[in-house]
Amino acid sequence: MSQTGVPFGEVGAVRCFLGLEGKVVSPKDAHPNRPIEGFSCAKSEVSGRRFWGLMQEKFGTADAFAASHFVWNWCPLAFMEESGRNRTPDKLPADERAALTAPCDSCLRELVEILNVPHVIGVGKVAEASARRALPDGVRVTSILHPSPASPAANRDWSGTVTQQLIEQGVWSA
Repeated sequence: MSQTGVPFGEVGAVRCFLGLEGKVVSPKDAHPNRPIEGFSCAKSEVSGRRFWGLMQEKFGTADAFAASHFVWNWCPLAFMEESGRNRTPDKLPADERAALTAPCDSCLRELVEILNVPHVIGVGKVAEASARRALPDGVRVTSILHPSPASPAANRDWSGTVTQQLIEQGVWSA
């Protein structure tokens, strides 16, 4: 996402499937081990390749996907450890995490209300828990397996697992 601004923003998928390209400006305080190269970044991002690859396989085009699906990152910020390793919001110190929760929850609630979303699918259990906390009872919240290669389960047929989860949730048909 740091390279393209798109959740699961693997450059090739964002360019080829979503049809997006543009200039991405690097922040002044970018981590030296994680340069922001935008669409010229040659490094592939496994989670994004898996996620958008499945959406392209299922829908064919970004327009077909967008007709019934929308992807939002609960916390659209990137946090880096001293080494440059990504730190997810759930791994932040409690005081830093608490400062993010209210504005991120509020943004999600507002988006769901504006778009009149009946069903939110968290990509991973952390996203599901965030949505459950943030959203009113009338919104159905479920989850799918996160595509991260750090998850052993995601490394065993992520696409097939998620397809089955979405079929079981009644989101996709068999």
